[in-house]
Amino acid sequence: MRRTALIALAAAGSLAACAQISSLFTPAPSATAELLPTKGSEVRGNVKLVQRDGEVLLSGKVSGLTPGPHGFHVHEKGDCSAPDGSSAGPHFDPAGSKAHGGPSGNQRHGGDLGNITADAAGVASFDLRVMGITLGSDPASVVGRALIVHAKPDDLTTQPSGNSGPRLACGLISRAP
Repeated sequence: MRRTALIALAAAGSLAACAQISSLFTPAPSATAELLPTKGSEVRGNVKLVQRDGEVLLSGKVSGLTPGPHGFHVHEKGDCSAPDGSSAGPHFDPAGSKAHGGPSGNQRHGGDLGNITADAAGVASFDLRVMGITLGSDPASVVGRALIVHAKPDDLTTQPSGNSGPRLACGLISRAP
């Protein structure tokens, strides 16, 4: 009987170890967005999104910008069909009750990503970490929504959109293959 208990204990330990090892090789949820210019714009880029440890990491490169900061947001609808990008709707707000704000803090839309900054050549390379959104199938998921780059900096306070101006590029956030 004691030997059976030891075998059962060893088997349980082996299964737990296998589960931990398996989770190390399970890919993190990921998505991509190809940003395409709106009418009259030359702005374009690519963004990769990865969900890890309760936050979404966004990394990418956007070109065709004027030097300096530009508002960067996830918008409610995954629709970039309007020439000016307006079909993407307002900023994504999974809570439905938050005011516009910066990328950190509790008072912000989930889609408030702050600003990306273009260098003298008009290229913005960035790595952002964002809480309050996911790449899952829950209400906080940004998959199927639009990612927008704006003409002006997001001032992080003006309601409802940070006074960040026209939409220069729009891209659908899609699950990575």
